Order: sequence, then C-alpha cells, then structure tokens
Amino acid sequence: MTFQVQIKVMPLKDLLDPQGKAVMNGLHQLGIHGIQDVRVGKHISLSVEAATESDALALAKQAAEQLLANPVMEFFEVSLAD
Repeated sequence: MTFQVQIKVMPLKDLLDPQGKAVMNGLHQLGIHGIQDVRVGKHISLSVEAATESDALALAKQAAEQLLANPVMEFFEVSLAD
C-alpha cells in the first residue's frame, strides 16, 4: 500500500535562522509590519510503499534522521498527509 507522508524540518529554536532574518528584513523593507518573527524550514512530501501506516511513518522517520534533517541544527516532524 502507498502512503503519503509529510516531513516538516525546522531550525532548532535556540539557533539563529539567517534565512528567516533575511525574510523578516525584506518584509519590513516592503512596508509589511507587525510580523514578530520568521523561521524558514523545509516541507518534504514522500510517497512510501509499506504494509501499514506505522511502517510508512517509521521509514519516513529513518529517512529524516539519516538524510533529510541535520539533528545538530534542525528538528523534524513526520505525519501522514490528510
């Protein structure tokens, strides 16, 4: 069975996010104010062939741990797509 799995990868909250800071500066330069903070991450969609939902999530988690996220700088969340 094929499952659609989503992985959200974001910078750790304790680390600076230079890309988020650049976006924040760009918004202010465009006159868009009131936004307090910007964090930029990655959204990854996977089609996973597995016997069960839990197997699909486990494969996606393994992919995130070994390749898609850098645990030193990022955290990730794995979920089934709606």
